[in-house]
Amino acid sequence: MNKRIVTFGEMLLRLTTPGNLRLQQARYFDANFGGSEVNVAISVATYGGDVALVTALPDNPLGRVCLMKLREHSVSTDNIMMVKGERLGTYIVEKAADMRAASVIYDRKDSAFAHLVPGRIDWRRAFGGAGIFHWSGIDAALTQGLTDVCHEAIGVADGMGLSISCDINYRKNLWQYGKSAEEVLLPLMEYSDIVFGSAGEYEKALGIKAPAFGAKNADAEVDTELFGNYCADVSRRLPRCKHMFVCLRNVMTTEHHTIAGVLYSGGRLFATRVYEINNVIDSMGVGDAFVGAMLYAFQNYDGDQAKLDFATAGAVLKNTVVGDYNMVTTDEVEALVKGGNAEMRR
Repeated sequence: MNKRIVTFGEMLLRLTTPGNLRLQQARYFDANFGGSEVNVAISVATYGGDVALVTALPDNPLGRVCLMKLREHSVSTDNIMMVKGERLGTYIVEKAADMRAASVIYDRKDSAFAHLVPGRIDWRRAFGGAGIFHWSGIDAALTQGLTDVCHEAIGVADGMGLSISCDINYRKNLWQYGKSAEEVLLPLMEYSDIVFGSAGEYEKALGIKAPAFGAKNADAEVDTELFGNYCADVSRRLPRCKHMFVCLRNVMTTEHHTIAGVLYSGGRLFATRVYEINNVIDSMGVGDAFVGAMLYAFQNYDGDQAKLDFATAGAVLKNTVVGDYNMVTTDEVEALVKGGNAEMRR
């Protein structure tokens, strides 16, 4: 029986401008919920994994809707704190259009989650029956208190023998309390057995310049020598890390992307084929989809290449799903890994 996966992070209200309207043109927003670690948890649960979210929510109608959404997607809410007098963090998304990049405005200050400090969460209870603890750099970016909570959680997880998973998740606009990402994240990442990130995020967290990924179409291949040398350099900074993942993406226009995945483990580099996506519907949460699929694959697939193939295909399919959550099945992911196409299934 697989052990539970526990994620830690903030659940947010996502407000998106309709169609391709700019913020100043919008008269209403499309509303749903998201947040990196929430997206990871829902991905794992959608594939059929046992997963729990640890967070704090306001004890008000919005917070209770969040609980309902998590339960709807089979994510355990047993270790969620409901806090009176607090608010739910929000972010506003202005979608990309052709050569115009997407824009995200965060409104997370003074949320229930942002006020967390060490001593408020019973981590030993939260980790009961768990095998993997997953956190991300977004947690540590918000406040010093949350950085301290991450240290607390990682210490307990390590002491209980859990594997520790980290997504670097660098967001420039969130680092506002006077410390740099490299200063804060490296001491936390040193305890991680599994690390995820884009090449650029590894550079921000560790200061090691990343190689470019310039694939234009599905005929391209990952330069395994280049990325193998790069991953070897990074692994020397993270000697405990057993599995280092890099999600590679080249954005040519809003709708035209290429994606591939690499994994460095045991001194070997594994790489997937390059996927070309010509009609990206929603690229929000693609990295989270990669992480969620990989954490599920860790417990359900044999061999590093098979795990990487599943995670990358899951991330590719997220580009076809509106919203933060990756609402795809294991059958759909496996079909893509095997070279499936968009022919109707019936």
